[in-house]
Amino acid sequence: MTNEERMKSGELYIASKGDLPAKQRRARLLMEKYNRTSITDLTGRQELLQQLFGAVGEHVYIEPRLAVDYGENIRVGDRFYANYDPIMLDVAPITIGADVMFGPRVSLLTPGHPLDAAVRVAGYEYAKPITIGDRVWIGGEVTVLGGVTIGDNTVVGAGAVVTKDLPANVVAVGNPARVLRPLGPEDAATWQAQRAAYDAEFAQQ
Repeated sequence: MTNEERMKSGELYIASKGDLPAKQRRARLLMEKYNRTSITDLTGRQELLQQLFGAVGEHVYIEPRLAVDYGENIRVGDRFYANYDPIMLDVAPITIGADVMFGPRVSLLTPGHPLDAAVRVAGYEYAKPITIGDRVWIGGEVTVLGGVTIGDNTVVGAGAVVTKDLPANVVAVGNPARVLRPLGPEDAATWQAQRAAYDAEFAQQ
């Protein structure tokens, strides 16, 4: 395997070898441009995301300051929204579904470093992918570690540290994150009723 193939497959690799430094530089230049764009330049932001990410859905909006490692290993679905200061370290692939929402300062961290100090200081590292399903809401300052999959519709409470997979249709909180309770019909009924009341009120305006 090449150095990059080792990186993407979870094997030990060294980030300063091969063409990885050039790819990191490209990503940083695109990040720099993105983070300097005007809030009125929605077309320019979308074009920069399409250059930076491996795949970008429609109606994607990411508040600056965005930070990535390579960018090209990130795939986001339609209607993805990330509040201020998202960090997505895509040493391994990061896949985000449709209709996903991030609070401010969410961190997706795929890299890992060896527990053995001699190997670690020699520059070796590894990474594991992160996968986030559709319609997931991740609260402010949540950290998701490499190797984690989060199922559809799940809500992760602010400040959680997600170290293991979370199933679909649950609320999870804490450090390390744990399932607090399932999302059920009563949740849908409560929020749908409030939505209906709002829509009825503002239909008159």
